[in-house]
Amino acid sequence: MAEQSGGPTGPGSRLPATTDDREAQTHAFADPSAAPRHAAVVADEAPTSRLRSASGDDSGPSAAADSSDVASGWTIVDPATKASLTSASSEGVSSTSPATPAADPAAGPAEDGTASTPPAIEVVNLHKRFGDNVAVENVSFSVARGSILALLGPNGAGKTTTVNMLCTLLKPDGGSAVVDGHDVTTDAAGVRRSIMLTGQFAALDEALSGRDNLILFGRLMGLPRAAARSRADELLASFELTAAAKRKVGEYSGGMRRRIDIACGLVTQPSIVFLDEPTTGLDPRSRQEVWKLVESLRRQGVTTLLTTQYLEEADTLSDHIVVIDKGRVIASGTADELKAATGASHYQVTPTDPDDLHRLLGCLLASSDTGTPGISSAEIPAAGGPDEVATFVTVPATAGADTLVEIVQRTKDAGIRLSDVALCRPSLDEVFLALTDPANTTAAAPTSHDDQSPAR
Repeated sequence: MAEQSGGPTGPGSRLPATTDDREAQTHAFADPSAAPRHAAVVADEAPTSRLRSASGDDSGPSAAADSSDVASGWTIVDPATKASLTSASSEGVSSTSPATPAADPAAGPAEDGTASTPPAIEVVNLHKRFGDNVAVENVSFSVARGSILALLGPNGAGKTTTVNMLCTLLKPDGGSAVVDGHDVTTDAAGVRRSIMLTGQFAALDEALSGRDNLILFGRLMGLPRAAARSRADELLASFELTAAAKRKVGEYSGGMRRRIDIACGLVTQPSIVFLDEPTTGLDPRSRQEVWKLVESLRRQGVTTLLTTQYLEEADTLSDHIVVIDKGRVIASGTADELKAATGASHYQVTPTDPDDLHRLLGCLLASSDTGTPGISSAEIPAAGGPDEVATFVTVPATAGADTLVEIVQRTKDAGIRLSDVALCRPSLDEVFLALTDPANTTAAAPTSHDDQSPAR
């Protein structure tokens, strides 16, 4: 993926410089008239900073990197940076509240007569090709404001390519996408003013402390020194990093680095956040810390789109899940909807005496004298291997608790003692495997777009 962004990035945005080298991520401004592609500003009170001003001193918003810094992702900027920062600041970027777009007149009135709120992200038949390889094919979905959508799929499914198009790092070959009321093709600068993107690799200066990194990005986003310091302290407290504020980022753990990386992108409080596999490579404790962070964003009304390979992550965090495989949306819905579509819940009924297994099956299959609909069918599942023996009977939980009552009553009347009755619900793992298994041709799941059919 060698294509590069066609323009600079924006306040509230954290965008990689290229899509084929995510470790070279950097941060810059949105409006092409507002700033150069990459602007380097000395963090206030940053004695370990590797950046210096163009005039050779360490003061003022206009700064440049020396030649040793170019290799680390910074490029030299001219004294016009100061004017650029002023221009960016004067565009109305707020340091205290997320950007709020104007109501969309095309959205029409809601049922109660008020103007309905358009989705934060609307994607229709998005398409991207690299040579003969179709990376994204007719992808459609929408994200409600203030919600969390998980884009779930295996490696190479097209998740990152989709996110890069929504963040204006890649130009779509077809279809349309609107982010926070801005078309990604015709109004890239508007999109970048409203978003933050955190990629799979942290975009931090490891020689600076956590606080200095936050101040640095605050200054890059056009905040005055006092505002940048105040915002940095606010984010450190919010992310539970105050105790580590003065430590160099290079000494941080993986979870701390990820948290400070996300915090840097929230300096200007964007209204939409993109997190590309935010917990990849983190240990379970660090993953939980990032999850708490994402949930706090939802409580603040921030819209979040995250890509992930972790099914538990999608199940725990998301309000809505879009499953993508081989560049196509193959299913979408809530976690419960996807689970229900893949397979119903069932009871596993295990007799105390294994010799009673077939008698138990006959008992459960017998017609009910009371005519209750608690049990519709029952079966002994096939053994998993030649050395394995089935030990239980499965009964679909078609009537919920009534099915359990019927199981207990029938086995009691038949004198069959049970060692266990377990309710088994389909997991998101089973959903994912059923949907992405090449041998599977029958799995279906709810989708919010009629034109999205399984790519099988």
